[in-house]
Amino acid sequence: MMIVCSVASGLSFGNKAKGVMTTLCFFRFWLGFGIGGDYPLSATIMSEYANKKTRGAFIAAVFAMQGVGILAGGFVALAVSSIFDKKFPAPTYAVNRALSTPPQADYIWRIIVMFGALPAALTYYWRMKMPETARYTALVAKNIKQATQDMSKVLQVELEMEERAEDIVQDPRLNYGLFSKEFAKRHGLPLLGCTSTWFLLDIAFYSQNLFQKDIFSAIGWIPKAATMNGIHEVFMIARAQTLIALCSTVPGYWFTVAFIDIMGRFAIQLMGFFMMTVFMFAIAFPYDHWIKPDNRIGFVVMYSLTFFFANFGPNATTFIVPAEIFPARLRSTCHGISAATGKAGAIVGAFGFLYAAQPQDKTKTDAGYPPGIGVKNSLIMLGVINFVGMLFTFLVPEPKGKSLEELSGETEVEK
Repeated sequence: MMIVCSVASGLSFGNKAKGVMTTLCFFRFWLGFGIGGDYPLSATIMSEYANKKTRGAFIAAVFAMQGVGILAGGFVALAVSSIFDKKFPAPTYAVNRALSTPPQADYIWRIIVMFGALPAALTYYWRMKMPETARYTALVAKNIKQATQDMSKVLQVELEMEERAEDIVQDPRLNYGLFSKEFAKRHGLPLLGCTSTWFLLDIAFYSQNLFQKDIFSAIGWIPKAATMNGIHEVFMIARAQTLIALCSTVPGYWFTVAFIDIMGRFAIQLMGFFMMTVFMFAIAFPYDHWIKPDNRIGFVVMYSLTFFFANFGPNATTFIVPAEIFPARLRSTCHGISAATGKAGAIVGAFGFLYAAQPQDKTKTDAGYPPGIGVKNSLIMLGVINFVGMLFTFLVPEPKGKSLEELSGETEVEK
């Protein structure tokens, strides 16, 4: 689905806004469906194959590849827009509105989104060959023999195990379902902790991305729109976003990989939310000070640090913890529920703050938007949301150094 829908997104029908946007939204929805399936699977597969000492680093490394993808996307956008800018020169918006975006510009976004099919296509063969995890086969499918064969294949070691009934007999109390009282009693609060922290993080994280245009313009990284043509504007925005990713977003991911099995998930998540709160308030309250030309470097540093601590913090840990603390038969489901709740937060962040960040003066709002509370007040609001995320972190248990069976209670037996 990821391969097909990435290509189909680039082939969205027509050149009129309504037709293109309707079909683009359709294909992006199904692309999200494919990614939404892979999200919990990637985390769970890595979690169930890793040992307890390095499990956090292994799952974090899977997630850190998102940073590599962000950079790759930025470089693709820079390359494509640069080629088109040289090939199809156009006047600036101030000189000629109609000609400032040449018709060939329609190919730029199409080529960029179609490139998204490439990583999925490259991994397709190996993903199809990957066996089911041994924990799932043994604990859920109850097939010890198959689990042993799969582990022998993966580890390239000869393993032998006698298939005995008592190996797979479990306490009846451990066969509870997702909507049972037993699940609510054992895992209700941790699931609330995972879903709420991911939801709150994504409100802040995705709305922060939306502010980039305003912030980059305020600090002079992106010139005024009237001084550029459409293609050059794509290049300038891609350059600014890639610089932020390179200097703050990507290092944050790999700091998590390096420290998660030393500091633990709880400490990193708590620290991340706390630092995001601090930096968000530090940007928001003296916002008028930061946007003055002399203070632009300080502004970029503060803004970059909020991204750094999002990734060396809750953006990574909210992905890792749900893959560790739930029982094998519900692990992917609970991770999927947490991720879906996170994406609901992304919708709130994307749409809510797009409106909220509009200036209070109706003469200065973007075309088609009502007055909002302004960027400064929106950033204060995001700081509060990060603080609430820090409080909900206390509902999430610490999985560091424990086996998956210990964490989920699957090793308990009837007394």
